Amino acid sequence: MSDYFGKKELRRSSERRVLAGVCGGLGDFLGIDPNFVRLAFAVITLFMVGGGVFLYVLAWLIMPEEGAEGSVLEHIIRNFQGKRSDY
Repeated sequence: MSDYFGKKELRRSSERRVLAGVCGGLGDFLGIDPNFVRLAFAVITLFMVGGGVFLYVLAWLIMPEEGAEGSVLEHIIRNFQGKRSDY
């Protein structure tokens, strides 16, 4: 049996996306409908004066997309360091 059997990875969804796939990925990871995650981001945005937008952008930078080796932030850092990045 594989060591990774039953382990979930937090990744941006490529199928259940509206913008960048953050809510779809979080929904898949948590086992809930992505629309509930979208609603949570909307509520956070309304009550924390844009905090939901900040959290969404932060999650987009940190979470790698399905099938990708690294996150957007990793590729930005590699490019800044002058290393090769295949994003």
